[in-house]
Parts: sequence; C-alpha cells; structure tokens
Amino acid sequence: MARLFFSYSHDDESYRDQLEKHLSMLKNQKLIESWHDRRIEAGSSVDGSIQAELDRADIILLLISASFLASTYCYSKEMARAIERHNLGETAVIPVIVRPCDWHSAPFGGLLAAPRDGKAISTWPNYDEAYADVARQVRTVAERLAGEKPVPASSRSTRTSEQVFSEFLGAAPTVCPSEPRSSNLGLRKEFSDLDKDAFLKDSFNYVRRFFKASMEELEKRNKDIKAVFGEIDAHTFNAMLYKQGNKVAECSVHCGGNGFSRESIAFSFNASSRGNSMNESLTVDADTQIMYLRSMGMFSGGDRAEKLSQEGGAELFWGMFIERLQ
Repeated sequence: MARLFFSYSHDDESYRDQLEKHLSMLKNQKLIESWHDRRIEAGSSVDGSIQAELDRADIILLLISASFLASTYCYSKEMARAIERHNLGETAVIPVIVRPCDWHSAPFGGLLAAPRDGKAISTWPNYDEAYADVARQVRTVAERLAGEKPVPASSRSTRTSEQVFSEFLGAAPTVCPSEPRSSNLGLRKEFSDLDKDAFLKDSFNYVRRFFKASMEELEKRNKDIKAVFGEIDAHTFNAMLYKQGNKVAECSVHCGGNGFSRESIAFSFNASSRGNSMNESLTVDADTQIMYLRSMGMFSGGDRAEKLSQEGGAELFWGMFIERLQ
C-alpha cells in the first residue's frame, strides 16, 4: 500500500478535504493510505512529524496555489524535500494545481501536473470532474507502485532523512510515526447568509470580468464584430455584439433580488433588463465543505444537480449569449 502525503497551504484546506474524498476508492481498495499535518498529535513535534512522513511517503501531492508558493514552509521545506526525494527515485511527486498562479518556473514546473493540462481545479466548470481527474492520475501511480518490488536499501541514498532535512529545519528531533488512524477527519462546515451573499457578489464580479475579457478577445479575432460592454450599475451589466453594424446578440446580467429569487444572478436576452426578466439564473448552494453555483436549467433543460464553479456559471451564460452566432 502506497503512503500518500499532502503538502498544502492551510488557505487551501477545503481543496484537500474534497480531494481526499475523491481518493476514498483508492483507500478502500488498499492502494493508498494518506497523511497530512492535521493528523499530528498534540504535544508532538510539528517539524519532526512532517519530516518523518515526508521521508515515508511513496506519493507526495503538492497542492499548488499562490498561497503555497508564498509559504516559506510549504515551498522551501516540504516542496524542496519532496523534489529531492523525487529526483533520487524514492517517491513520486504530483503537482496538483488548485488555484491559478505562476507555477511553471518552480522546481516542480517540469513535472506533469494534475488536473489535466495543469488547469487549476478552481477554474473547472464542474469541481467534481477536476477532482475525479486528479484521482485517476493518482490511481495510475499507485497501481504502478503496487506492481513494483521494494527497492533494496543498498540502492537508495546513504544520506539519512535527518541529515537531509536538517538543511531546512535544523536538527529536528527524531520522532516515531504516529499510530494509524483515519484521515477522514473533515467536519461539516456551516455557511452563513453572509458567506453566501459574499460568494454571490464575488461570483457576479467574476462573470462580469469573464464577459468583458471574452468580448475583447472575440473582437480581436473577428474584424467584422463590434463588441459593446456596458456597466449599467453596481449590480447589472449588459453586452451587445454587432456584425457589420447590425446587432446580432445582446444580453444583461443582474445580481441580487429580481422578483424570482432573493439570491441569484439572472441572465436575460434583453439588454435593458435590470432583473425584472430572465431566461436563466444562478443561485448559491453549499454542501458540507464548499459553496458553489447551481443553474435553474430554464434555457437548455440542464441538470440542476450539477455543481458549478464560478467559471462554470460564466461559461453557461456566455454560451447562451454567443449561441446564435455559432
């Protein structure tokens, strides 16, 4: 059974929680057992415990974000040791991009990152698809390791873990690995109305930026298209496309109360609408770990059960807006 180590910033703990759920099948099939710093016992040496687990790990997942890269501990200690062991052939390091950041020039930039194409989990239209893709890639590595024979000790590096890690931590005390226990220790999270309202506003701003940037790019690529983006007020924007001077597409997007739902982002094919009409809408929902967007499925009869990221919601509206031109 492969020992898996999570290296992550605590800013990204929710991503670790969700990924660990998606790795459950690998645990059930005895392909992996996982460890992260939330399993350190009270009174134990934090540095020593992490050192011991880093040196035991067969697979190390680096959950990459701007927070990870900015963390001295994550970057200079955990990541540095992980890459060192990877280069010695002692472990497999998999960078998992959880949020967009400038990671390609990092020491792990030459490794194949997950999810597919190194596209950050937070930017996938459907979070579950991203996590499932990571899980499949981890499975491939775990199954390969399960089929390999143990490497003789004589063929491994003669440097001890304590010698290597002392470069980063100083002489960290030697500790014994903790007793085996479940890594399923994530507790239900409660999201208040304030949390949901803030997520709704942030999602609207994301959709607004998404539309503006997409229209600018569309205009650059098509000389006969004129794109007009308008900020009506703090809660509403509209978009219009003209082809050879003739209007070929229009819409408005409104955030807030619209007579249909108190908390929603409403899309209308009427550029003058300020929420008093709509053809589709996004509402905020949450499970036990994260908040996400859910569409009403009014326009295309879509699956309301689908959990949409902010990009997923923006892509839904953009697809409706541009469909008449495709």
